[in-house]
Amino acid sequence: MSKKSSNNIVALIPARSGSKRIKNKNIKLLNGHPLIAYTIQSAINSEIFDEIIVSTDSNDIKKISEYYGASVPFLRPSVYATDTSPDIEFVKHALVELSKLSKNYSQFSILRPTSPFRKANTIKRAFKLFSNSNSDSLRAVEKCLQHPCKMWTLEDDYIKPFVNLESYGPHNQPLHSSQYPSLPEVFVQNASLEIANSNVVFEQNNISGSKIIPFFTKDDEGIDVNVEEDWIKAEIYLKSEKAKLTEITQKPFNY
Repeated sequence: MSKKSSNNIVALIPARSGSKRIKNKNIKLLNGHPLIAYTIQSAINSEIFDEIIVSTDSNDIKKISEYYGASVPFLRPSVYATDTSPDIEFVKHALVELSKLSKNYSQFSILRPTSPFRKANTIKRAFKLFSNSNSDSLRAVEKCLQHPCKMWTLEDDYIKPFVNLESYGPHNQPLHSSQYPSLPEVFVQNASLEIANSNVVFEQNNISGSKIIPFFTKDDEGIDVNVEEDWIKAEIYLKSEKAKLTEITQKPFNY
């Protein structure tokens, strides 16, 4: 539960079991606490949310989440917790279940556990930006280092540019053969956060709507931990103090 808020917004933290790239990723220990704890703590510290909900299909994750201060008033059905389940399923399920408890939130924010370096201030900045806009949603992005114009798809025995071959750079060369500085500026979403009006879920059947504003993450707040290499980098960043986690003062969960 959040400390104080009257913004009519709920935080939704998706944490299904069965992650394959990193086993039990959401509750794997990072600097002494389960990964999900840092997202819960930053949400609490932001004082933005009326309620902080963890959407999970696991009783173990439920216990850990509640220990660190989140609410888990229902479990997510396994059919909405597969490797290929789209976000719309868990979001719609959570909002519908909350409405059954007479909790109807006009806005929601998705805070993914794989972004442990997201801070309370990150959430505050994003919420202020979204509140002052006329958008359907806000999505955290960062500049794309692996440019899509340099990407290829495989068709039979040949590769073809992901971006239309008819697109050319300033020197009349295909974009895949152009220097990075001459390519269009492109941004990629990261796991830091998303904020949206709840009506888009039911009226447009997606989590972003049609009017989406960018939230540009800074420094370490957009670091995503999804594969083993990411985890190793995160531990290196912590040791070198290139990245900092939200402080958690309570004792680690007793597994």
